[in-house]
Amino acid sequence: MGKLIERTLARVPGMARPPLKRASMGPGGIAVCVVLTLAHLLPGIALAEEPCPGIHVTIEDIRNSTGKVACALFESPAGFPREFVKSATHIAMLEIRDTRARCHFLDIPPGTYALAVIHDENLDGELATNWLGVPTEGYGFSNDLTAMLSAPSFEDARFEYDGRDLEMTITLDY
Repeated sequence: MGKLIERTLARVPGMARPPLKRASMGPGGIAVCVVLTLAHLLPGIALAEEPCPGIHVTIEDIRNSTGKVACALFESPAGFPREFVKSATHIAMLEIRDTRARCHFLDIPPGTYALAVIHDENLDGELATNWLGVPTEGYGFSNDLTAMLSAPSFEDARFEYDGRDLEMTITLDY
């Protein structure tokens, strides 16, 4: 009860306040404070997990920075390579920076896949073609395949992914 009266009187103007006691801390106390501070400030680092592995694709030879690049990851031949929206397992739309782009597909299960990439300059969501059906926008495929008279098949563009980081480069053709 004495401490309660002391604290109450200390708040009354003009009343003397009790002297403060300074605690001394030895080397062991300092070490404990440092450990507790670090444990409080860095829990995310101490318990952080490794980033998810994935398929990382660098797109080269983009002729300009107009529009976007669309990367489509397919896990079966159904719809490859034309039906991005309907058939692709994963799609990434990317901004172009200095005629370069890079897409990342993370946390992908191991398996067989194929990639198709288009440079959608007019932002219509499709690969533009001329009246003969020849593409007028850039396109590319996994295994860096080039389309001759038609787009390559899923079988030609397929690659095995083992669940670890995979770096890939696709060169666009126009």
